[in-house]
Amino acid sequence: MARWAPQRRDVMAATVDEILGNYRRGRITIGVDGRTASGKSTFADDLAREFERRGYVTARASLDDFLNPAEQRYRRGRYSPEGYYRDAYAYDVFRRVLIEPFRMGGSAAFVTAAYDKVRDVQLEPKWRTGPDDVFLVVDGGFLDRPELRGVWNYTIWLDADDDVRAKRLHARDGIESASELAARYEGAHELYERDAHPRQTATAIIDNTDPEHPRRVFADAC
Repeated sequence: MARWAPQRRDVMAATVDEILGNYRRGRITIGVDGRTASGKSTFADDLAREFERRGYVTARASLDDFLNPAEQRYRRGRYSPEGYYRDAYAYDVFRRVLIEPFRMGGSAAFVTAAYDKVRDVQLEPKWRTGPDDVFLVVDGGFLDRPELRGVWNYTIWLDADDDVRAKRLHARDGIESASELAARYEGAHELYERDAHPRQTATAIIDNTDPEHPRRVFADAC
């Protein structure tokens, strides 16, 4: 007999139900974390759409839109794991122009993207405001590192089998560079997981190996 697997829409609905059970009003911050190619951005998009389907106002952001300039990102070497972990992201900018004003509410305006990776330039800020009740859904790696501790109301750690993530990385970045990039990303996440233990601190763990049938995993059963 085939093993039953939840549909993606059911997992999204159950996750939103859980969040709303704890945070129905106010400026709510939700982080979708996980290793490279675990499906973070697509999962975050679908989660935001589920909130919107129910009539809630959402904002979407990605940590990849808050990168440091290339000169700073690659100062330890193009494929340095430590460089990726310690130098890739402008956490001070992320907090200053997005998280802090978003959480203030009221008339405080916030920015959901600050950097253009393709052109390697800072973006002209596009400030936006919102009502008192907004759900901000952010995807990115390293979301529970020390610089960002305490900014999230709810965090999701996405798991996916290593071979599945490797195939996704090859499809995304090409066979030529995928092996070197994979070593960079995996090494950086080993540093992160050693320092921050994000899987243990996440509110929810979801196995996203099969994106059409993700499933909730509980840490004490792993």
